[in-house]
Amino acid sequence: MNKNIVVIEGDGIGPEVTRQSLKVLNAVSDKFNHEFEYRYCLMGADAIDKTGNPLPDETIEACLNSDAILFGAIGHPKYDNDPSAKVRPEQGLLKLRRSLQLFANIRPVSTYPSLHHLSPLKNKNLEDVDFIIFRELTGGIYFGKKELSEDGEQATDECIYTKAEIERVAHLAFQTALKPGRRKKLTLVDKANVLETSRLWRKTVQQVSKQYSGVKVDFMFVDNAAMQIIQNPRQFDVILTENMFGDIISDEASVLSGSLGMLPSASVGTGTTLFEPIHGSYPQAAGKDIANPLGSILSAAMMLEYLGMPKEANVVREAVNWTLENSFVTKDLDPVNFYFTSTIGELITDYVNGKIPASVKKENIELRKSTII
Repeated sequence: MNKNIVVIEGDGIGPEVTRQSLKVLNAVSDKFNHEFEYRYCLMGADAIDKTGNPLPDETIEACLNSDAILFGAIGHPKYDNDPSAKVRPEQGLLKLRRSLQLFANIRPVSTYPSLHHLSPLKNKNLEDVDFIIFRELTGGIYFGKKELSEDGEQATDECIYTKAEIERVAHLAFQTALKPGRRKKLTLVDKANVLETSRLWRKTVQQVSKQYSGVKVDFMFVDNAAMQIIQNPRQFDVILTENMFGDIISDEASVLSGSLGMLPSASVGTGTTLFEPIHGSYPQAAGKDIANPLGSILSAAMMLEYLGMPKEANVVREAVNWTLENSFVTKDLDPVNFYFTSTIGELITDYVNGKIPASVKKENIELRKSTII
């Protein structure tokens, strides 16, 4: 199978973690006789530095003509610390979502027994956690009109949603709730007791639910949902919510797995789909070979599944599980006995290639190499 993949490494640790995913994808292509053709494109602070534009037209064109997009991260302190900056890295990502009509972000959340000790939750609350967050991605307050008064004393961010915007992401969430392995339950997270947009969300989802009689639907205010994700995360199956709420609660849910670096995501729409880890650019770790690449590698696994390669995706996930079970982890997961970003990438690559036996002696694996002696 031949596929054209746009690679946007981005800023901070983006290039480092993305390169590990590419190692894994190359191993998949060799083992399963696929051909992946990569086209590297610019976005974010890197693009601003090189072109003055956070999202060059060439990047949009390449993405529109690709089979999938693998994305790292964007952001840089020189923009984060300058509220007056007119051109910002995040503008590129928002524009890309609009240009590609990526209206839904899908973030699976699961836990790993070997990482339970890293979560602030008790082990009993982490067992069998497996839910998916559907976040609307191109509407709401992030895309609404923004105004600052002339005297700089008052600011406004407008939040707008249409029924059609809500319906299209709701259908995706309901369809996922009916898939094998899911529990046929959908929770809408909103703030319908206060916000008019949330009342439209609730009314629209109630109407859409009539087409999915096999799915149980419940409704939860976002403040309660934030608490319930910590108190009893097992109760959730599919969570559906608007843009800003989804952004916040999905990052909150990352503590369940032990690290923000563990969670993958897919942004889907009417055409090409984008795959990225949910973490930011983490510039403090850039170039140190210590960032966790598993969120990116698991995003690549989601991409393989999207491209019609479920067997290949499962092999990658098996490899990730193997590294975790054998305590081959990066500094965010174990600050004392840790392995480097590149080492984790090589270990997973070797596993995919069948070079790693069922049991391995750690003393035979060097910090920056996965060569087994």
